[in-house]
Amino acid sequence: MTSPLESRPLRVVVLVRVSTGGQLEGYGLDVQERDCRNYAHVHNMRIVKICRDEAITGKAGDDERPGLSEALQILAEGKADALLAPNLDRLARHLTQQEAILSVVWAHGKRVFTTDRGEHLPDDDDDPMRTFVRQVMGAAAQLERGLIVKRLKSGRRQKAESGGYATGSPPYGQRAIDGELVEHPEEAAVLRQIRVWATEGVGVRAIARRLNDAGIPSKRGGRWHPSTVARQVDPQARADSRRRSAAVRAADRERERLARASRVLGRVT
Repeated sequence: MTSPLESRPLRVVVLVRVSTGGQLEGYGLDVQERDCRNYAHVHNMRIVKICRDEAITGKAGDDERPGLSEALQILAEGKADALLAPNLDRLARHLTQQEAILSVVWAHGKRVFTTDRGEHLPDDDDDPMRTFVRQVMGAAAQLERGLIVKRLKSGRRQKAESGGYATGSPPYGQRAIDGELVEHPEEAAVLRQIRVWATEGVGVRAIARRLNDAGIPSKRGGRWHPSTVARQVDPQARADSRRRSAAVRAADRERERLARASRVLGRVT
């Protein structure tokens, strides 16, 4: 005979996530939610809340992931018995962050389920293989994602080196058609005028003012700034600016990664 306790549905909070690179994943929020609902129905679970993190970049901290923060709060307050996600990758992209989130959930005495592998049991000193298998699988998934990104970057780089259009916004004066860069007539005319003014000794601030006064939009439709004009006058300055921006973004990503891990781990206590 089944006891009332055994028949009571397990209360779960669902977490689904898609990043800004979701086009590479092919696993949208609606599909993730459907999988979780189906799993909950089959396994006698009652969903108390579906928390969503949509279009979250890889550098976002946990405090910039409202879905994750809300799910953890629901568990901490005892309003749910377990966390349910489509797979561990939905918790976080990196293995270290996944492990931190799992530790937080287990520290509150709650359970973790994913639709692809069922329950993920807490670490047990008497069963070290449990932790080993989970972490190896997480590392393998992280490696696979990294290889995909590397192949995409390599393909873009090769295309750019062969003279093709790789990615990002085309330079001012050009546009992309069928994967190739061609001249943008109106912008090309403006670009020539900018360089004529520069050869005449007109400064970048004055050039920017002339363009704005004439109502000529920049590449992205906004106002011109001296730094924007400088990049058009000196193509090398544009390349240097891109390199500096890439270095800054890389440093920011590393800082955010470390800060994110610290914030998530801080929830344990």
